[in-house]
Amino acid sequence: MTFVAPDGFFALPLAGTPEERAELAHTFVRELYSRGDETIWTPAAPYFEAVAEYLSDSGLAYSALGLFSTDDGGVVQCAFTVAAVQTDQTDPEIAAQGILAALSSDPLNDARWMDLPCGPAVSCVTLRELSLNPAITADGRPKKLLTGQIEVHVPFPTGPYTAVFTLHTASTEYWGEFCDGTVAILRTVSFPAPENSMGSSGQGDGRTDESTLAN
Repeated sequence: MTFVAPDGFFALPLAGTPEERAELAHTFVRELYSRGDETIWTPAAPYFEAVAEYLSDSGLAYSALGLFSTDDGGVVQCAFTVAAVQTDQTDPEIAAQGILAALSSDPLNDARWMDLPCGPAVSCVTLRELSLNPAITADGRPKKLLTGQIEVHVPFPTGPYTAVFTLHTASTEYWGEFCDGTVAILRTVSFPAPENSMGSSGQGDGRTDESTLAN
């Protein structure tokens, strides 16, 4: 499976070995903090290396941090991940119907059918309000934080797998833009002939990044 992550997404260094993750983590922090120097890059690299190790162990095939500037000079961010989950169903239409039925059973989910260029898919949107501990707020008072998650299940037409795309953000004031961006990524998903290996082709540098996941 291939898809294209647009400008603004910085892919975390998910790699097969600790040595590869360490090397890629150092490259990642230099791209993420492009105006920084060693005083920022040196302590940041081990942190992102540890994050990448945790995400790799969780079965993710792709993970990126999205950073986008606003008209007023601010920055909004999101977390974006892709995983491939093995299923018992090889028919993407039947698989999507089952996923829709399962997700619709939760009244907190807004689950909907999607027809993508690559085939059927199911989206699931959830909004949750979190209570923040006063110890971590700027004024020392309890706060509420609204977060949103977009999860899209795309059954493979080439085998018994389902790709799960997830975007999570606390910048819900730009929810519409995040929804449009997710749809744009999903429209680039394609399923070429299966390869013999699994991995992500690009490590992301803020530029358009075509990533590959083969089953």
